[in-house]
Amino acid sequence: MKIKKKTNKSGLFINIAVSLLLVSALVIGVYASFVKIKSAFPVRRVIFIGNKHLTSDELRALSGIRRNANLITLSGKKVSETLLGSPWIESVSVRKEFPDTLSIIVSEVVPFALLDLKGHLFIINQKGDLLEELKGNIIPFLPLITGNPSREREGFSEALALAQTMNGMGLSSERDQIEIVLSKPEELSSIIDGMVVKVGAGEYKEKLERLLELEEDIQRRQITVDYIDLRFANRVVVKPIKEVIR
Repeated sequence: MKIKKKTNKSGLFINIAVSLLLVSALVIGVYASFVKIKSAFPVRRVIFIGNKHLTSDELRALSGIRRNANLITLSGKKVSETLLGSPWIESVSVRKEFPDTLSIIVSEVVPFALLDLKGHLFIINQKGDLLEELKGNIIPFLPLITGNPSREREGFSEALALAQTMNGMGLSSERDQIEIVLSKPEELSSIIDGMVVKVGAGEYKEKLERLLELEEDIQRRQITVDYIDLRFANRVVVKPIKEVIR
């Protein structure tokens, strides 16, 4: 009986040892295969498509893609999320092209307006996010928003809505300069080619259409205008330099 128990124990140890060897061999094999695959498909080319403002080098730096990254293990989702962290990027599509190419299609945000913050001009997107500081001359086809958005948050939202309407109607590209002055929504005003227009809040398309019709009459009558008030529902107030015409 004692000899039999000793034999059983020896067999058990042998089985355990063999199992451990098999598991170790499997782990080593999997690791070796992983290392082989990882070294087999390095990313040698990164192609950016659709970028106009940001250069490919800038996008490569923003993407966080390391040199000789592996095409298989590289996370396209992570690359997309990293690029979308830039206010200039609106959407990203990542495609792997074996054996060594990563194609990234980007859609950039269209510059929406300019924001003057304490004498510094910034290009902003439709949401009011800062894209970058403008170092050169004012872009003529973009409306300029002046004031402090942190103090006039509701007014800033209305100013963005007004700028969107102006851009949509083509007014921004047709005029030499448009300035939207931040204030309380009901006191929102704009300076269009030197002419002060009190706009107020809401119904911007209707108000601007009335302004365009009124401008023709003002030019025909050669009236020098101090300001135009569009805030009333049923009337427009035109204040010439010397008198008020209603």
